[in-house]
Amino acid sequence: MQTSSMMMGASTSTKPLRGAFILFEGGDRCGKTTQSESLVKHLHSKGVDAELWKFPDRQTAIGQMINAYLQGKTETDDAAVHLLFSANRWEKRDAMLAALSAGRTLVVDRYAYSGAAFTAAKGVPGLDLAWCKAPDSNLPAPDATIFLSITPEAAAKRGGYGSERYEKEEMQKGVARKFEQLKDATWHSVDASMSVEAVEAEVRRIADAALRSCEDGRPVQYLWL
Repeated sequence: MQTSSMMMGASTSTKPLRGAFILFEGGDRCGKTTQSESLVKHLHSKGVDAELWKFPDRQTAIGQMINAYLQGKTETDDAAVHLLFSANRWEKRDAMLAALSAGRTLVVDRYAYSGAAFTAAKGVPGLDLAWCKAPDSNLPAPDATIFLSITPEAAAKRGGYGSERYEKEEMQKGVARKFEQLKDATWHSVDASMSVEAVEAEVRRIADAALRSCEDGRPVQYLWL
């Protein structure tokens, strides 16, 4: 069996056993894009190999179908579109695991928690949280989930709100309730109504702790097994 030092190469190497998976979640217009991009720049400044991913990945064939749906250009059955979102995450699973294994930290904007929360918030009979979570079981789980908390009323005042299908106040309130039910041990709630700088400071503290845990040998976890 290989020791940790053998797996890492020379004993003087500072490369971590694996990269960290740091996830941003929250309602629409809560600041995920601003904070995720800022965190990647911060990690780069510290010499961390980091990369920003966004879900849905709208560049894939499945992602283009999702994009058309979100922009209101197509209509799709609620169960079917939920499975499309899940498939979009599954088609990136191997690449995600490979990146983490290579020591690259992934900063991810939305993931399976959003998928479950948004579909369950529709209130469609049969599409409860248990059903919504099932397709994403065994996907890689985040080492830290940074939940940017903001009221739907405050989010509605931010620029660009309302341009996509789910950016409606009542929908966002339902999504917020579902997020509360999905919170687990990886979650850290951050008040997104604070100044950008104050949010950045809290985000960096959480990310640094996640990186340290991976350097200490925390293995990759998997969702909802």
